[in-house]
Amino acid sequence: MAGKGGVLAGLDLSLKLTPNQEAARLATAQDRLLHLRLVLGGQIGDNPQLGPPVCVVFEGWDASGKGGAIKRLVAPLDPRHVRVAQFGAPSYDEKRHHFLGRFWPVLPGWGGMAVLDRSWYGRVLVERVEGFATEEQWRRAYREIVEFERTLADEGMIMVKFWLHLSSGEQLRRFKARQREPLKTWKLTAEDWRNREKRRHYEAAVEEMLDRTDHAAAPWVLVEAEDKRWARVKVAESVVGAIEAGMTARNLPVPPAPPAAAVRTG
Repeated sequence: MAGKGGVLAGLDLSLKLTPNQEAARLATAQDRLLHLRLVLGGQIGDNPQLGPPVCVVFEGWDASGKGGAIKRLVAPLDPRHVRVAQFGAPSYDEKRHHFLGRFWPVLPGWGGMAVLDRSWYGRVLVERVEGFATEEQWRRAYREIVEFERTLADEGMIMVKFWLHLSSGEQLRRFKARQREPLKTWKLTAEDWRNREKRRHYEAAVEEMLDRTDHAAAPWVLVEAEDKRWARVKVAESVVGAIEAGMTARNLPVPPAPPAAAVRTG
């Protein structure tokens, strides 16, 4: 994936949408996602049956808008049909096991969908940069992660992986904005500031992660997140596209989109 200067340097962070453009495109994507989820969940269709599981993985810089994108993605879905799981540092007991072990319980089964706010990629990002994993461990993890994802895909899972990218300047602006808003100060920690100081090291880790773990069964979708409206729409439209492509690849009929009003009142 990486080109001259790295794949991140090639992203156009000037991309943006107006509020009206965001509202229109987001509504269309959300309606379509709801329809597809009901089909895959065996709730509607000519011959209702469980479809392949869908797993959406979010990675990105601190303050890149992962939470807002996830909120818009799952907003139209019945809570019974999607699970959102967040991952931070592993617990003492989790450290006693292979690093991938703690993610198995939240993975979706047939007919289900899971959204992961951070994931197993922590092994080759924060654990690498902060020294929480040995060099042998994080270097070995690239192969382990790809094999893990291929195993899930071979079993039928549709996997969508996002990296949300924004500039250092925009990240700083968002950090300061969080400091000023009483109901958002909890989102900003001393660790966020420490990570920011090591951005050069994190960029190197991200570039290698994207290069070594991008594969046909679970390709990376890079999201230009300088503008939150653009990022939210790209995420929703990308998930819809991945589900439709995944159904086609598995020889499953992709249902035509019903009228928007029919979906919203369903």
